[in-house]
This record gives sequence, C-alpha cells and structure tokens, in this order.
Amino acid sequence: MLDTFDAGRTVQTSAEIARRAHLPLSTAHRIVGELTASGLLEREEDGRVRLGMRLWELALRGSRALRLRQAALTHMERVQNLVGEHTQLAVLEQDEALFLERLSHPDAGANITRVAGRLPLHASSSGLVLLAFAPHEARERLLAGPLRQVAPETVTDPARLRRLLAEIRRTGLVIAPGSVERVSTGIAVPLRDAGQVIAALSVVLPREADPAASIAALRAAAAAIEADLRADRR
Repeated sequence: MLDTFDAGRTVQTSAEIARRAHLPLSTAHRIVGELTASGLLEREEDGRVRLGMRLWELALRGSRALRLRQAALTHMERVQNLVGEHTQLAVLEQDEALFLERLSHPDAGANITRVAGRLPLHASSSGLVLLAFAPHEARERLLAGPLRQVAPETVTDPARLRRLLAEIRRTGLVIAPGSVERVSTGIAVPLRDAGQVIAALSVVLPREADPAASIAALRAAAAAIEADLRADRR
C-alpha cells in the first residue's frame, strides 16, 4: 500500500489506494486506518491521506542513505556554488537511480529529477555511472531490455550502451547530453566506499555550457566525500 505513493501521487483516497494495491476497499480502508493511527500515514482535511512523518523518522534511523547524504552535503554545496545549476546524489535501488539529494539554483535550467525520485539507469548521467559499476547480473538484466526511450538522445541500443558503460568504467566519468532533457547535459562521477561504488555524484548543466570546471569540481568533491566516509569508519 505504501508503494502506491510516488513523487507524482503524494495524496490519495482509500479507494485509490485499494485500486492501485489490488485490495478490496474494506481491507484498504481498515489498513489505512491502522497506518494513520500509527503515524505512518497522515489524513488531510478532505479525508485523503499522505505518507506520514513517522515513516520518515523510522526510515532515517540507522540508514546508510543518511550517512552518505551527511558525508556528501557540504561537498555538494561547494560544487553547487560553482555550477549554479543542479547538483545531485543518487544510489542504485531496485534497478533504478534513486536520488537522495538535489541542490538547485532558482534560475537553473531543466531537470526532472526530485529528491526521493527515480529514473531508469540508462537514462541519466547518475544512472549510467551506477549501471557501469553495478554487479554483472544486474547490468545484464537491464541490457536484456526493453530500454525505454526517455528522450530522443537516450541510449537504448544494447551494443552502444555496453560500449558507453565500458568507457565510464575506464574513465570514471560520463557526459550525457540530452539523455533526459534535450536542452541539458548530465555529468556524473562514481562515489566509492571501501572500494565499492555506492553512489553517483552529478551535475545538470545547460546543453551549451562548458563542462570542464564542473568535471574538476565533481572529481574533487568525490575524493573529499570518500575521505570523509573512510574517516567515519574509524
């Protein structure tokens, strides 16, 4: 039932939850009442419900995502001060890129990602980095398709995507113009902890922007975040 909520559907009626969760209305109504009583859902004045603050509180306790976000945020702010557009942190979650944080300038260009939002791995710079360093089985499962065409320049040909992923592993960098938005370019680098890639750090720039300064800033930030994660383990 909780999975019926997403970034584009944050408030629902019990009937909508029942339909999307494939449950009888009476069952959904009862469970909604129980979840509301426990604080996992919250009821609006019109009777609809949204995810509750109690759920957010429980999710943060001991969360690896919280540790990563805390280590990354200060360094992301430095990158954002330089690029003045969008700076993002994403992890691999159930064969998708899940965005833990996004910093944006009020006048920044197009970007469809949201905090707690998801994108297909092959359709964003962050996702491409995560896919390049994903376990072999997960990578092969995605490459078997189908690969959704999110934008005209999204790479959906498996052979071409394999070459791109190999290049990302070799260089530790991806520049992905137009893979999500025609007018934007995503640039991403991997973040490692104990030798394993655990996240991707990225910026989204206008298509015509020179990426050189952003690349240098991302690599410096990634090195600093990795150092903080090592220090945190001691």
